[in-house]
Amino acid sequence: MTAASEPYDVIVVGGGISGLSAAKLLKATGLNPVVLEARDRVGGRTFTVRNKETKWVDLGGAYIGPTQNRILRLAKEYGIKTYKVNEEENLVHYVHGKSYPFHTSFPPMWNPIVIMDFNNLFRTLDKMGSEIPQEAPWKAPHAEEWDKMSMQQLFDKICWTSTVQRFATLFVNVNVTSEPHEVSALWFLWYVKQCGGTMRIFSTSNGGQERKFEGGSSQISECMARELGERVKLESPVYSIDQTGDMVLVKTLDNEIYSAKYVIVATPPGLNLKIHFNPELPPLRNQLIHRVPMGSVIKCMVYYKENFWRKRGFCGTMVIEDEGAPIGLTLDDTKPDGSAPAIMGFILARKCRKLCVLPKEERLKRICEIYSKVLGTEEALHPVHYEEKNWCEEEYSGGCYTAYFPPGIMTQFGRVLRQPVGRLYFAGTETATEWSGYMEGAVQAGERAAREVLCTMGKLHQSQIWQPEPECLVGLSVNRCSFCVGCVSPPIFLSSQQEIPALPFPTTFWERNLPSVGGFLKFIGVSTVLSAATAVGLMAYKKGLISVAK
Repeated sequence: MTAASEPYDVIVVGGGISGLSAAKLLKATGLNPVVLEARDRVGGRTFTVRNKETKWVDLGGAYIGPTQNRILRLAKEYGIKTYKVNEEENLVHYVHGKSYPFHTSFPPMWNPIVIMDFNNLFRTLDKMGSEIPQEAPWKAPHAEEWDKMSMQQLFDKICWTSTVQRFATLFVNVNVTSEPHEVSALWFLWYVKQCGGTMRIFSTSNGGQERKFEGGSSQISECMARELGERVKLESPVYSIDQTGDMVLVKTLDNEIYSAKYVIVATPPGLNLKIHFNPELPPLRNQLIHRVPMGSVIKCMVYYKENFWRKRGFCGTMVIEDEGAPIGLTLDDTKPDGSAPAIMGFILARKCRKLCVLPKEERLKRICEIYSKVLGTEEALHPVHYEEKNWCEEEYSGGCYTAYFPPGIMTQFGRVLRQPVGRLYFAGTETATEWSGYMEGAVQAGERAAREVLCTMGKLHQSQIWQPEPECLVGLSVNRCSFCVGCVSPPIFLSSQQEIPALPFPTTFWERNLPSVGGFLKFIGVSTVLSAATAVGLMAYKKGLISVAK
């Protein structure tokens, strides 16, 4: 073992967006942090590959949108431009072997029963989410009840039709790369709420997938790493954290020992299992990190000679409901200048686990076949290049996009997620309260953990730990603020919010007041013969004994 040449003020474990955001803020306040990153690159769950076929391609986290002002502020600071994901032409909903063009956030439904059921599902999810505190979901009025329930059990309670049940499953798959039976209803309802609700999280335009970074999302981490310079140590996996002495000692697999007054751990909670802690972690923290698995996803990029889907009137977004199809959701990934035409697709949750054992070439073949069916052209069968990233095989991520909470975990262990342990503080997107699971959440979590350390050091008041964005308007000059006395906020670029405004999602009278299927039956009265027959028919439909066309 060799000791690092000097003690640091803070050691940050993890060189993703969250850890680097923490170190950047600490350095800006005059402290001397060091970042220990296990991989040979920074960026964590963002991963931009550069080659002649693609120019650049994001095989990890990529999408940003309105209300994500922290990550947009960083992009503005480093001069990284954003561009809109194409949604000019029609989107496509593929179900029962047929393609239905549409141009809204969610696919339209035509059957009156399905319309009532679909509308009630998403109205109910948002209504339930509104009761959950973003900072402490375990304090929700129905926390115990909802946490014992999986999302599958909730869907069984509120969905009448197999059509809506199937789409609800895809909604969970797409948003948290796991299955409805695997996730706590309390956690998932919180997750959607802290991203702004069902419309904001699922939409492309005006939603979480509206934009990408020109040149790739890894630039954010790379720019922060350049700013931090030699303070970032790559290929330095941490295996031991000892805080029994005056200084916290952190040991890496390359036989280095780093010492500091404080440590920020900015990795997915489950990766804490790779680290030996002395003294041992408190019981609830130790149990928590055994109970929060990562989602399962393979991100797939299929490149074509030309952008044939746009010529056919499609934007590249496909919502695919077909159990035999590998892909559940696609988006156009063509460069903003029209070059490198590509379609991005996610292999999600159960399908990821099933198809990850196949050769890469077989996955590509199956992907092209479903694209050909959905888009109605053999042109989809002839790609010119393919890129994919299976995040399940990443040793230092364990999966993507985020860790999820199974039933019963949030109420019993959630309160220790951000709770410091001695001189250890916790960051990572999972600890965020806004856009957790996204790059935005990673920035919020990293800066919050840095402020917790600064508070402990007496450099700021506890009330300053949680700061909204923008955090400071003092010293405003043109489009940014400078550091003022006692301020521990990063510089704010106000124009990021002006350029990417968060527009409201208007709802119609019928969307607000349309009854549920159960409410409709109650209204018309099931005592009549007709109503009784309707009720029997609907119950058979709900159980999958009969089907109704879309």
